[in-house]
Amino acid sequence: MKSPVEIPPAQAIWRDRRAQALLLAATLTIMANATISPALPGLAREFADHPQVDLLTRLLVPAPSLAVVFVAPLVGILSDRIGRCGLLVWGIALFVLAGSAGLLLPSLESMLVSRLVLGIAVAAIMTTQTALIGDYFSGAARAALTGLQTSARNFGGFFFISSAGVLAALSPRLPFAIYALPLLVLPIVLQSLPCPAQQPTTQEGDAPEAGGHPQWRLILTGLLLLQMVTNMTFFVMPTQIPFYLDALGHDSAVMTGTVLGLLTLAGGLAALVYGRLAARLGVTGIWALGYGAMALGMVAIGAEAGLPLLLAGAVCIGIGFAWVLPAFVTVMLAIAPARRRGGAGGLLTTAIFLGQVLSPFLSLPIIAAIGFDGLYLGAGALLATISALALIANALQRRRIRGHAA
Repeated sequence: MKSPVEIPPAQAIWRDRRAQALLLAATLTIMANATISPALPGLAREFADHPQVDLLTRLLVPAPSLAVVFVAPLVGILSDRIGRCGLLVWGIALFVLAGSAGLLLPSLESMLVSRLVLGIAVAAIMTTQTALIGDYFSGAARAALTGLQTSARNFGGFFFISSAGVLAALSPRLPFAIYALPLLVLPIVLQSLPCPAQQPTTQEGDAPEAGGHPQWRLILTGLLLLQMVTNMTFFVMPTQIPFYLDALGHDSAVMTGTVLGLLTLAGGLAALVYGRLAARLGVTGIWALGYGAMALGMVAIGAEAGLPLLLAGAVCIGIGFAWVLPAFVTVMLAIAPARRRGGAGGLLTTAIFLGQVLSPFLSLPIIAAIGFDGLYLGAGALLATISALALIANALQRRRIRGHAA
């Protein structure tokens, strides 16, 4: 495999055509689920005669995530075997077909099937796009690009969901047209992404897992568990904040949009400086800072101290999550052997979406036992504990480095 090309971070990375294509691909994954959320009431009215209309309309949103959980590891292994560029292109094409099919499909059942197929496309895009970052870039350039990847997803999500709200006011079918926009991305991907040479399955004189950390499987397992817990905790925001705001006496529809909009925008802006922070603090340092910000935000929301503090808490959570998330990709790409990046990326993608799927199932019993405020305060305590552990790990790492230097 060709060695990754080093590019100056932040200031220059976005000028690289490969980086531009990968960032455009990154924006697609965020639009898979929530883009059609504004259309759900209209779809429920259109299919009001269906005996299971309430269930099926609500399943349309999480259906892609369910598919991703099951197929992402398989897609990752496939990308390692047949090549990542081609699979990314086919993933985008399938995304367009399955996503926009809702414009014409005649029933809720067929829409649900198309949403499951959309999840397969999301798995292909997300897994190959992340692995290609590792193929093309290294060092500080790679760290900067993983931060910009998170920023692109946040800004893309804000644009797509806002546009869907406008279109849904005209027709519940129109938001499905947004899924055709990736047709504009396909030519850029085809022209900008040279396919790296495939890593041979074995090399004479090398270990089968040459190029990765000797204990990469063990480290990856811990990374996957932490990723799942992180997403499971973060997703108490989009899944439970509407009901919490309603219980507090606020206009849940308007305030939910405000809270999640602030969270998304704050995260998009914070991710722009991730590369510089990661270079200065290291992974454990950025985790200590990011988890600390998320913990502060959860406590601010659970404190029931008024709307300004609640909005400030949402901003803190958005910032912290935007700093925490890219570090998982950075670590995965650093420890996994080059020829296993697709499979490792597929498992990481599964951990992300599994956390999303499990979040409401674990949140509801907690809310029933100790209320919404207890849920958010408990989430803050968990995140603060992770932040403290990361801070201790960072201090030990720095002491070890100083010891070697001496």
